[in-house]
Parts: sequence; structure tokens; C-alpha cells
Amino acid sequence: MKGGFDRLAAHYRAWEFLAFGRDLERTRFAGLPALAEHESILILGEGDGRCLARLLELAPRARVHCVDFSPAMLERARSRLREADLGRVQFECADGRTVALAPLRYDAVLTLFFLDCFTAADVERIVQRVSAALRPNARWLFADFVLPAAGWRRWRGRAWLGLLYTFFRWQTRLEARELPPSEAILAAAGWCPERIQEFQSGLLRSVVLSRMPR
Repeated sequence: MKGGFDRLAAHYRAWEFLAFGRDLERTRFAGLPALAEHESILILGEGDGRCLARLLELAPRARVHCVDFSPAMLERARSRLREADLGRVQFECADGRTVALAPLRYDAVLTLFFLDCFTAADVERIVQRVSAALRPNARWLFADFVLPAAGWRRWRGRAWLGLLYTFFRWQTRLEARELPPSEAILAAAGWCPERIQEFQSGLLRSVVLSRMPR
């Protein structure tokens, strides 16, 4: 899978724009203002660095652990940053399913168009591992594709998701073949939405979550 995302790195933004205009970028950015005061942030599957650069502007005290499986994506992310911000970011090339995460280290995590790359079983393991690395009052920023509930939006969503999974399996040898129930898995782990924003007639969703008191 790593080599495939390396191949996509140089043209990822162009492909994204051709498919959805700027709505994928808007979906990624939608929840970032909620992290303005956070100081220790984990990003899993950053991609080409647009979100990281925006986050560093919005959260001036934040130090960020940026994890991606693709060296080429990490290099593009690094190249987007101002020299003054490079020292605030720890870049790590690693699999988000197995990367070492210290307990209670972070006060926020971003999984933006990341969990859709995995099977439901993998998402459950990721959510469990990441939850243990987050402090009690942490926030989880989630953005991803969502299959709308009914009508033409659902048919349109099925068509887009089928096309996207076919493309990414071809290009990256992606194991997942369908959208995992990531929001349900997060809810089962105790994560509750604070704010939801939708784009592309409900196909794209941004959610800011916090942990429900136990």
C-alpha cells in the first residue's frame, strides 16, 4: 500500500479537485478551529500536508505528531511548512495500525479520510489504541465519506464509493473494499459528537467528538 500512495502523492490534490472541487479540503478544515487551544496533537494519515499547515496556523501552541505510511506524502507535508514551524512537528513514517503511541500523551487526534482505508476490524483496533493515547478531555476530529440514508443521495453515494474503492485498490492495493462503520465504532468506544458539518449532499462529513463521561 505504501508504494501506491507514494505514486499518488504528486497528483493527489489535482485528482481530489477534479472529483469534488474544494469540498474534501473544506471537510478536512471544518473542525480545525476547535483545536486552537490544544497543545499535543496526533495526526494519522495526514497526506500532502495542507491540513497540517492550516492546523499549525490555528493552534500556535500545538506540537504535532504527524504519522503517514507514505514517505512521499510526508515529504510533501514537510515541504509545505514554514521553517519556523518545522520544529513543532514530529514526522513519522509508520502504519497507523501499529505505530507506537504513549498512554495519555495527546489532547487531540485527527483522522481525516483515514479510517476509510481500513476494514471494520482494523478501525476497532485503531480506535482502541488511539483512545488509550488520549487524555480524558481530548477531542477527536473525524472526517470521511458517509453513505447517505436514502434517495438519490444514497444512490449517488454508492456510485462514488464504488468508484473510489476500485481506484484505490488498483493504485495502492488497499485491503478495504467498503466503507467501515467508523462513527458507530467511535460511539461504541465512548466518543460523542460535539459538532457535525456535511458537504456534497451528505457524502462528506466532518465531526468533532469528545469522550462521554463514564
